[in-house]
Amino acid sequence: MRKLLGAAIVLMLAMVSGARAADRPKENVEADASTRQVAITSSFTGTEILVFGTVENSVQPSPEAGTYDIIVVVEGQPAPAVVREKSRVAGIWINTSSVHFEAVPSYYAIASTRPIDEIADKALLDAKQIGFDHISMAPVGADEADAASLQTSREALIRLKEQQRVYVRRDFGATFIGRSLFRATIALPPNVPVGPLTARVYLFKEGKLLGQYESRVNLTREGIERFIHNFAISQPLAYGVSTVLMAVAAGLAAAFAFRKPA
Repeated sequence: MRKLLGAAIVLMLAMVSGARAADRPKENVEADASTRQVAITSSFTGTEILVFGTVENSVQPSPEAGTYDIIVVVEGQPAPAVVREKSRVAGIWINTSSVHFEAVPSYYAIASTRPIDEIADKALLDAKQIGFDHISMAPVGADEADAASLQTSREALIRLKEQQRVYVRRDFGATFIGRSLFRATIALPPNVPVGPLTARVYLFKEGKLLGQYESRVNLTREGIERFIHNFAISQPLAYGVSTVLMAVAAGLAAAFAFRKPA
């Protein structure tokens, strides 16, 4: 009798706990960037943007608890890319093959609370294109190269972009500063491609995606940089002639300034 009574009590407690869990509001993420517009001028030497946010209905007891994981991705507009392979022919290094990718992010930065492979499985990372190894890079021609060559070209392209500092990865770049508050700093190098950036924030718990948030950051040319760019695009012939005349004038001025006395 006592055993039956104990089992009934345990069952009732489990039902109450399950009901409370069902009634608990779902966790979600709200985020934003510290700025929505970055001016690119002739003196632009790079900058940083702060992506911050909060976990709604957080059950995390402390920032160090590790209940949640955050992944922040800042991505530029996709653009075509070409990877060329050089080979030694008759003692000369020349381009012997190339792989053309249809659309590759012009800029890609990722910051996370820990390595992304420890946060979610490959299928989910592939579906959301989170991480260098999970970005979709489709070749222009399906039969252009075999799988091994495509993988080699892909790795070479990512390595080149990392050297140019337009692909940035920080495995512990996102941190919690409270039970629900988090932040991540994303560096924009001087050579960042001008155009809109998409900032996406993903909230994970025990490998499951609980929510995501997206915002935009616009990179726009300002000042003389904008004038020269618009002039070159709208009047290419006049721009070409003016640059040649400026080069000739600079050469004549240098020759006059440094001429030897007779």
